[in-house]
Amino acid sequence: MTLWWQFPVSGVETWLWLPPLLAAGISFFTSMLGISGAFLLVPLQMSLFGFASPSASATNLVFNLIAIPGGMRRYQREGRLLWPLALMIAAGGAPGALAGAWLRTHALAERERFEPFVAAILLVLAWRMLAGLGTASRPDAATEVGALNLVAWGPREIRFAQGGSEYRVGVPALLGLSALVGAIGTAYGIGGGSFMVPLCLVWWRLPLHAIAGATLTATFLTSGVALAAYQWLPAPPGVVAAPDWLLGAAFGVGGVAGAYLGARCQRFVPQAALKGLLAVLLAGLAVRYLWSG
Repeated sequence: MTLWWQFPVSGVETWLWLPPLLAAGISFFTSMLGISGAFLLVPLQMSLFGFASPSASATNLVFNLIAIPGGMRRYQREGRLLWPLALMIAAGGAPGALAGAWLRTHALAERERFEPFVAAILLVLAWRMLAGLGTASRPDAATEVGALNLVAWGPREIRFAQGGSEYRVGVPALLGLSALVGAIGTAYGIGGGSFMVPLCLVWWRLPLHAIAGATLTATFLTSGVALAAYQWLPAPPGVVAAPDWLLGAAFGVGGVAGAYLGARCQRFVPQAALKGLLAVLLAGLAVRYLWSG
């Protein structure tokens, strides 16, 4: 059996072991931040494999559905998955995901339009990460990596405690922001977690170690809605929006292991170091796409 493979929908030709290996490395680091790693697979697919159609965004969502449960399981075992927060983010993100799928297939189907969109998204993420390094969390948040305790959950706010500190999240604002994030994230093919993390850090000043499990879980849930939209909503003539299931599965197999190990190691890594390194990477990718454009 040859290890060189051509994936039928995308037309990508590569070594069969390369997509899982790349996805494992990406997921290991991004799962520590509560995001799936799909946002890095988008530029990787465009640059390395030349795969930039709306189908590439849908393929990333297949990766999310396969890879994320490993990280979710680990955060759940450690008592660091806040389900009310995850469900509220997903409830707001689901309708936004439908709008995002339409945006990608109708307004951003061509690579010349999509690359500047990708660059803008990466720059916003990088700025949010860097801006939040000094102000996103309380002074002692970096050491609060214990189990989460739900204090209250209602239509107006979610309150939880960790490490002796209590945190509040306004539900109406969370739903509104999640809908916007769902639209943008689905158009990009990432499910939205990459946007919710910096928003939670800056808007509500939540500690990264407390929200990673919830944002990762919400990404998993909204990715299912977004993938269904890409698969079944009508697309313009000549536009391929359905995912390459085999390529997405190849990415996902590696992502499962990477996400689980990343979630397990997260508590030992300072959040400032993680966010700083990620911000530099995001900014570098954004500059690359702006320069090519």
